[in-house]
Amino acid sequence: MKLVTYEVDRRKDIGVVSKDEMWVFPLRAFGMEYKEMLEVIKGLSQSELDLLEHASGLDPYKSNIVGAAMMKEVRLLAPIRTPEQDIICLGLNYMEHAEESARFKKEEFDGKRPNAVYFSKRVNEAVNPYGEILSHSDMVDSLDYEAELGVIIGKDAKDVSPERAKEYIFGYTIINDVSARNVQNAHKQWYFGKSLDGFTPMGPCILTANSISYPPELGIQSKVNGELRQDSNTRLMIFNIDHIVSELSKGMTLRAGTIISTGTPKGVGMGFEPPKFLAAGDEVECLIEGIGAIKNKVV
Repeated sequence: MKLVTYEVDRRKDIGVVSKDEMWVFPLRAFGMEYKEMLEVIKGLSQSELDLLEHASGLDPYKSNIVGAAMMKEVRLLAPIRTPEQDIICLGLNYMEHAEESARFKKEEFDGKRPNAVYFSKRVNEAVNPYGEILSHSDMVDSLDYEAELGVIIGKDAKDVSPERAKEYIFGYTIINDVSARNVQNAHKQWYFGKSLDGFTPMGPCILTANSISYPPELGIQSKVNGELRQDSNTRLMIFNIDHIVSELSKGMTLRAGTIISTGTPKGVGMGFEPPKFLAAGDEVECLIEGIGAIKNKVV
């Protein structure tokens, strides 16, 4: 089941996408008065989840669903437009990406990754699935893309064992972890270079965790101006979701609504020789099997 934040007739709503993906039904049509996706994540009961799962299979003509709109008529927004906390990110979580990163920085790489690399990404407002990436050309000369699987925590997680991690997952989304490589390298850390305004396209939906098998083994790709750049599968993550949730929750509480971006596979701009960085006018598409795609133009 896919949940979306969207606008239609200048009204913002939270909705469930029909199984044929032709329609979106507002949650309010089923007596659920949630105003923001974070409220849904924190408050949705199992009975409401079951109701929405059933509703996604309804025929809008026969069921007379109030507020139903055709997908082609709505404007999709980032599912979580203003996260309550910085996004937790995984660095170098695919082995071949770790290798290309070391090559770009002219560092030796021994092929060993004993510990996960965690950092955070400030998101004042996430970019809509078809919104614009700001180039910040006055300070960025090496703008890069990173297609990533975003994991949404559904309930407060503290001291979670790897075996129970899946119980805390609400769903999944697509994140483009846009990065300014020169800013990253100048400051010797990643926070600033990944947190500029307009650097977090997200969407097009949240795919609920019960919709797919666990752990998710999904094809993940990126394209720039139609050219395939990244082509991998989330099963190749070095540190999987069980490990990430368990390790982080051992030392800090992961609040409901926390977003974890699980790292990117090889094929980012800095991985090519010479590098293929983004420029104004480029269009970046990030795709994950089962979730969909986001497509953003650099301005």
